[in-house]
Amino acid sequence: MGQHFLTDPNVAALIITRARFEPDDVVLEIGAGLGALTLPLAAQVKRVLAVEPDRKIADLLGNELLSAGIRNVTIIEKDILQLDIEDLAKRSGASFKVIGNLPYHISSQVLIRLIRFREVIDAAFLMFQKEVAERLTATPGNKSYGRLSVLIQYCAEIYPLVSVAASAFFPKPKVDSQVVGIKFRHPVSFLANNESFLFQIVKAAFGKRRKTLRNALLGGNLGFNDEKISAALERTGIDPKRRAETLSVKEFVTLSNLLCD
Repeated sequence: MGQHFLTDPNVAALIITRARFEPDDVVLEIGAGLGALTLPLAAQVKRVLAVEPDRKIADLLGNELLSAGIRNVTIIEKDILQLDIEDLAKRSGASFKVIGNLPYHISSQVLIRLIRFREVIDAAFLMFQKEVAERLTATPGNKSYGRLSVLIQYCAEIYPLVSVAASAFFPKPKVDSQVVGIKFRHPVSFLANNESFLFQIVKAAFGKRRKTLRNALLGGNLGFNDEKISAALERTGIDPKRRAETLSVKEFVTLSNLLCD
């Protein structure tokens, strides 16, 4: 399933230490695998909900937990992209902290899903390919700044936690990884009137990132004509010839709120 399993116990211990988990925490683990993070994490928190969609691997993890006498871990054999995180939080009676060594091919989708369910998530500590992690923390004007940068920075503080060499995994990936910490803001600093619309604006703006912002929005299937887009850009003081990667999160929110009226 494109997953690279963490095999270095020292790296696992460092991630858990730097995440600063509390004894009362309920932790949702994404991609538990063979338990490199699950087992040491279970010793420090109240409960771990370990998501692992591969039945054979989930069975192996269950045996590891049994052998270690660990009883505060619940294995959930489900795809994280299909899991109703809000319902799980209600049934657990608590909000979550999230940890995960994400399969590379779905890491962006998982992040967007966590943003959607962030009201029941206090913080997340996620392993990404180094290149993806750099996108998340990039600032306007940086070549790595893009759609994911805006979406996560809109609603969270994000910071590097642990750098992880490719040699810490099996099978060994071609690139190094980076664990980032994500602290969701409740509420966000600059609130969008319609959040789903904001995300559409951001997607359209970066969909044709070589085009000017005006042309990218016109070609983004948003249903607005040139007059509407030009008027909104003028009111916000944003030069229509700028490109998406130069806009701050606040500028995107302001533009979204004007177009949403």
